[in-house]
Amino acid sequence: MTVFFGFDLGDAESAVATIDPVSSSAPQIQELAGTKSIVTAYAYTKEGQLLIGEKACYAPDCVTRRDRFKSRFLTDPEAAKDVAAFASGVLADLKRSGTLKNTDEDAVFYIGCPAGWDRNAREEYRQIFAKCGYPPVRIVSESRAALVSACQSRHLQIGYDILHQPVLVIDIGSSTTDFAYINGGKEEELKTGGEVFLGGGIMDEILLEEAVNSSPNRKRIQNAFEQSPAWYSYCDFAARRLKERYFSDEEYWADHECVQSVSIHWGMVPMKLTLRMNGEVADHLLNKKVKRLQDRSFREVFMESLQQAKENTALQPPQLIFLTGGVSRMSVIRSWCRQVFGDAVVICGMEPEFSVARGLAYCAKIDDELRQFKVDVDHLIASSAVETIVQDNIDTLYKNCVETMVDPILEHVVEPVVEHWRNGEIERLSDIDSVLQKEVENYLHTDDARKRMAKPASAWLRKVSYQLEDLTMPICVRHHVPYAALSLNTYLSASDVTVRVPAQDLFAVKEITWLIDGTISILVGMLCGGAGTAVISSGPNGIVAGALLSMLVLALGKDQMQTAVLNAKIPKAVRKLIPRSYMHARMGTVSKQVKGQMLKMLEEEKNDEITDRLVRELSQQIEACLVHMAEVVEIPLG
Repeated sequence: MTVFFGFDLGDAESAVATIDPVSSSAPQIQELAGTKSIVTAYAYTKEGQLLIGEKACYAPDCVTRRDRFKSRFLTDPEAAKDVAAFASGVLADLKRSGTLKNTDEDAVFYIGCPAGWDRNAREEYRQIFAKCGYPPVRIVSESRAALVSACQSRHLQIGYDILHQPVLVIDIGSSTTDFAYINGGKEEELKTGGEVFLGGGIMDEILLEEAVNSSPNRKRIQNAFEQSPAWYSYCDFAARRLKERYFSDEEYWADHECVQSVSIHWGMVPMKLTLRMNGEVADHLLNKKVKRLQDRSFREVFMESLQQAKENTALQPPQLIFLTGGVSRMSVIRSWCRQVFGDAVVICGMEPEFSVARGLAYCAKIDDELRQFKVDVDHLIASSAVETIVQDNIDTLYKNCVETMVDPILEHVVEPVVEHWRNGEIERLSDIDSVLQKEVENYLHTDDARKRMAKPASAWLRKVSYQLEDLTMPICVRHHVPYAALSLNTYLSASDVTVRVPAQDLFAVKEITWLIDGTISILVGMLCGGAGTAVISSGPNGIVAGALLSMLVLALGKDQMQTAVLNAKIPKAVRKLIPRSYMHARMGTVSKQVKGQMLKMLEEEKNDEITDRLVRELSQQIEACLVHMAEVVEIPLG
């Protein structure tokens, strides 16, 4: 049984979640170095021992210490070595604790990365973990993980919104802020203004800097930080914890003192550094301009990004904003989001610092289920089930198409052609056949004809889809995928061919539209290929030419009309003896004859070329549509 691991390696803190299908269906946060949220830092002692977490920040006699290296991954080649060292330490700790029994067990790791990383960066990142000895690794967007985590959080009850409405996911980490736009459960590329390296770490640095500047030991502490990055990291971590404590319950701290003292053992005499948070300090952290943000404040950059996100989603504004990451606990962040997206619901998870890790574990489990789901879909397609359903219903498609299209063809093609003959523009009755064949084909390729054929095509697809659901629904239920994901009826309205407007961006609506168009194209080919024009115009015995001949008999008398007249150049004056109104009235009789003979022809040939081709091509298109629909299912509600 596969154990699914979600590893959220953050720039400041990291976490690992697991789903063991035997013991639990929900992710469990695992302890690393004795804590669930571990500082992303490592160090090597003189003896070569690898330390991770808080110990790496302050353990004595370490020859190498590193932290905040993920934010440098795209710009500093050395950062890859730091990621590898920390990842090795995490892997060793998971083995020591028994969470990962050995690398040969059936396990898979999903590791997060910022949404802005391209394919090459993600592959380079993946290879680092592979070389460290991790089980199979997949790199997944942290924004997708956050969204899946939200989708699976029962207490949020937002699955319907995520699946049916546009969502903006904002993941505020220590060093970066990810903006991801999710539409119909699919992540779409979203470029924002502002600064990609915007994170809560900037506020930590300001808080620590202000505390040092106000300390009577300012110069000694600054000297300690310059000579010992470990002590700076330790104090920076303390500032981060104090900031998070304050913003997690601002109402409480409005009436209480939020202070922490840190003892710095550097030199002969230990030094005391006092960190303090209150409303005034909080406002300073958010509004102080810093060089790293090009002399802008956290608030300015974040608001710029929100405004840019608003502009880029103007066509379909997000109805839900999901905040994740430790900084999302700040009430002011939610206030800013409501200020820019006034109509959106803004929510934050109960433990936002763990949402990405949990989401990554969920992603691993979901993707495994979807792989099995797609295998079952492939087996269905490989069988003859779809072809059998199409074959059983093909006569209905014939009948509906004939009933729908014959009268418009007579109105828009036959009557104008007959009028051309009456006016002398067509010399002989026998010439009508070739003219009709060309004009029928031209008409069948017009938008008007395609719109008319869409009605029987969609009605037929709806009937077929009901029978297909008997085969696809058990697959969806078995793999916890919404059964609508493989239902053609989900995308066909109750009337004619109209596609559900709210579902335009869900799953495979484009494939449904394409399937209808493909069915129409096949029908056009069928009518143009012989059955249609062969019945409407089939030489001297053609219905139209025969109808005209019978009308001439009525107008001139039987004795004056001979078969040879079909090839004769009948004077225009004689042609005019057939009234236009009478000719229009006769089209009703012609219509019945055409429909009857066309259905008879199709009935006689239904086991031959026309039906065989129709069944084959329609089945292939339906199967291709099912494949596309299966491929786009990403975030089932489970």
